[in-house]
Amino acid sequence: MTQPARDLEPARSARDLYGVELRRQRLLTGLSLDRLSDIVNYSKTHLHGVETGERLPLPPISEKLDVAFGTGALFQGLWGAVKREHTPRRFDHCLELEARAVRIQEFCAGVVPGLLQTEEYMRALFTEGNPEMTSQQINGLVAARLGRQEVLRRNSPPSFWWILGEAALRQAVGGATVMYAQLVTLLPLVQSRCTTIQIAPFEAGALALMNGTIVLLTLPGNSTTVYQEGLGHGETFDDREIVARRVRGYDHMKACALSPKASAALIEATMEKYQPCQSPQT
Repeated sequence: MTQPARDLEPARSARDLYGVELRRQRLLTGLSLDRLSDIVNYSKTHLHGVETGERLPLPPISEKLDVAFGTGALFQGLWGAVKREHTPRRFDHCLELEARAVRIQEFCAGVVPGLLQTEEYMRALFTEGNPEMTSQQINGLVAARLGRQEVLRRNSPPSFWWILGEAALRQAVGGATVMYAQLVTLLPLVQSRCTTIQIAPFEAGALALMNGTIVLLTLPGNSTTVYQEGLGHGETFDDREIVARRVRGYDHMKACALSPKASAALIEATMEKYQPCQSPQT
């Protein structure tokens, strides 16, 4: 048996509001947790945790709940609010633009960009980077970043272009197993209908914009905003001169980086370093 739901305070947090609304909709439709679990294909334990505010509603549960209850986009909207609670405030404006962008271009010097990270990779980053945080807080950060990746699964997703520094492939975040799985997920996105990935190799030397992370977000109407981030600091720019300089710098990096085909070859070669050992045949 599940324990009774704890008293939630919807005014305190979006997570509590989500839990209250989930329980309310479930009771209105007369569904038990067991029956709802069957409908949305999420465990009863997870659903109970979301209802009580102990767990975050991991994607794509919000869409499934809206379908199950006939609530339009209610839970998807609530998930947006929950996600923002677990994202650094400096990133808020970038998140808003990311949701509306028709083209997203990004450079990361030393880590795989958030939209491309596996759950295990991002968990390792958050855990090592925030040793003072509880496991629940880490889970919140992971869920929020996983939620951002929904933009990749839209029916009409933006056009994506990523440039990764070679260090992002070489730094063994989370260990060999995590890195191998991370690089595997990159390969099909190197060149697809709406995604391009290039690697800026070490031998390219110093490049424009190579310090930290930069994101170019182009909205309908062709206006572009820049988000630039360093350690613990992020800022958006829409001044035309600054944007023009960053776009020129990004175009220069594209020219200096490896082609998608050569980038895929480097990713595959790097994967061999992380390849799980095979037992010899007997």
